[in-house]
Amino acid sequence: MKVKHLMISNVTATFKTVNGSIEAEDATFQNATVTFSADVKSINTHNEQRDAHVVGPDFFDAEKFPQITFEAKGFNPTEGKINGNLTIKGVTKAVSFHVEFNGTAKDPWGNEKVGFSVSGQVNRKDFGIEWNAPLETGGVLISEEVKLNAELQFVKA
Repeated sequence: MKVKHLMISNVTATFKTVNGSIEAEDATFQNATVTFSADVKSINTHNEQRDAHVVGPDFFDAEKFPQITFEAKGFNPTEGKINGNLTIKGVTKAVSFHVEFNGTAKDPWGNEKVGFSVSGQVNRKDFGIEWNAPLETGGVLISEEVKLNAELQFVKA
């Protein structure tokens, strides 16, 4: 994910601990159920002080809300989007993300894999993440819009 910082650059964060699954009746993924979760405490912005602030009460409040989750039912990859419910900090909102089906392949060990690219954005205030600080020059320290990008690869069970 990326968020505008000081209104002049982006801070990129990743989650080290994530889980996801797709349950589909066939290889078209029509009407598949998709679930995803991220351990909030596993966030990495490449700055330990910022990471500690982000998992605290001003932002994600990881002690009370340790997971970010997403669930979609009836996923249709040919439409180029995925609709579902995203839960952050105990607030669940309906969201829609752009999704690109990247195909299937077998790895060198015979595992069948499927890949997707997902992108979109959410307003962090919609999920109760409202902390900010005004800048001397006008504007605020952190933008409300958060860009989300994920490169996903699943192994067929």
